[in-house]
Amino acid sequence: MSGMSGMSGRLRDIVPGLGLCIVVTALAMAAQLVEARIFGKAWLEALVLAILIGALIRTFASPAARFSHGITFGAKTLLEVAVVLLGASVSAAAIADAGPALILGIFGVVATSILFSFGIGRGLGLPYRMALLVACGNSICGNSAIAAAAPVIGADGKDVAASIAFTAVLGVAAVIGLPLLVPALGLSAGQYGVLAGLTVYAVPQVLAATAPVAALSVQIGTLVKLTRVLMLGPVILVLALIGEGQRKLAHAADAAAGSVRARPSLGQIVPWFIVGFLVMMALRSFGLLPQASLEPIASAANTLTILSMAALGLTVDIRAVAKAGPRVTSTVILSLLGLGAISYALILVLKVA
Repeated sequence: MSGMSGMSGRLRDIVPGLGLCIVVTALAMAAQLVEARIFGKAWLEALVLAILIGALIRTFASPAARFSHGITFGAKTLLEVAVVLLGASVSAAAIADAGPALILGIFGVVATSILFSFGIGRGLGLPYRMALLVACGNSICGNSAIAAAAPVIGADGKDVAASIAFTAVLGVAAVIGLPLLVPALGLSAGQYGVLAGLTVYAVPQVLAATAPVAALSVQIGTLVKLTRVLMLGPVILVLALIGEGQRKLAHAADAAAGSVRARPSLGQIVPWFIVGFLVMMALRSFGLLPQASLEPIASAANTLTILSMAALGLTVDIRAVAKAGPRVTSTVILSLLGLGAISYALILVLKVA
C-alpha cells in the first residue's frame, strides 16, 4: 500500500505542471494551424511556438512551485521518450540507394560541420553546452538534434530554447533563400537536391525548399536528408562517451585528492534513450515495425517533442535568453554559411550530375 500511495503522490505532483505543458502544446498546435490557414504554410512550427509561448508565460507570469515537478517531467522524461520514438523514422535501408561515395561524403560533411560550428561557437564565447547544441542542430537535423543532444550533455532549458529559437529562424530563411542559388551557381536539379538535403534542417523544410525546383531535387534532397538524420544516433552516442570520459578524468582527480566518487553505471555511460533510439532504428531498418505503425509513432514522437519543448519554455526567462542573443545568432549564421560551403565543395568533388 505504501508503494501505491507513493506512486499516487508522485502523480499528484506531476499533474498540475504537466497539465500546463499540455495547454501550451495545444495553443502552439492551434497557432500553427492558424498560420497555415492564413499564409498557406506554417513559418513557425508548433515546436518553436511551444517554446515561445512557454517562455512568455514563465517571463511574465512565473508558474507557482506546485507546477515544477510536472514541468520537469515534461522537459526530461517525455523528451527522452520522444528521442526513442524518433529512431523509427530512420531507415538505413532507405538511404543505401544514395550510393557509398555520397553516403560517406555526407558523413564527412556532418562531422566536419559539427567541429566547425562548435569551434565558431566557442570562439565567439558561447558556453560549451550551447556551442554543442548549435553545432548538432546546424549539422544534423535542427530542432530534433538539439532536443536529442540536450539531455546527454546536461544542457539546461535556457540553452535549448535559445538554440532552437535561433536555429528555427535561420531554417526558415534557408528555405526561402536557397532556391536562389540554383541560377546563381548554375546548379542542376540533382546538385540542388544534394545541397538542400545537406543544409536545410528538417525534412518538411527540405520538401518546401526543393519542390519549387524539380521533382528530382525533392527525391535526392529527401534521401540526403535521411542520411544526415541517420547520423543522430552515432553523434549522440559519441557525446555520451565523451561525457563519460570527462567523468573519468574528474574521478581520477578526486582519487588523487583523496576523495571518492561513485563509479557510473552502464545506464549513466549510455543513457537508456540512446539505446532505445538505436533499437527502434534497427527495427525500422530490418522491417520489423509494421508499416501501419510508422505514421502513428512519428506523430507520437512529434507530439511528445512539442510537449517537452513547452516544458522547456516554461523554465526559460526570455530576459535571460536575450543576453546570449547576438553570440548565438552569429554562431548559427556563420555555421550555416560554413555548412553550405562544405556541402557545395562535396558536390564539386563528387561531380554530382
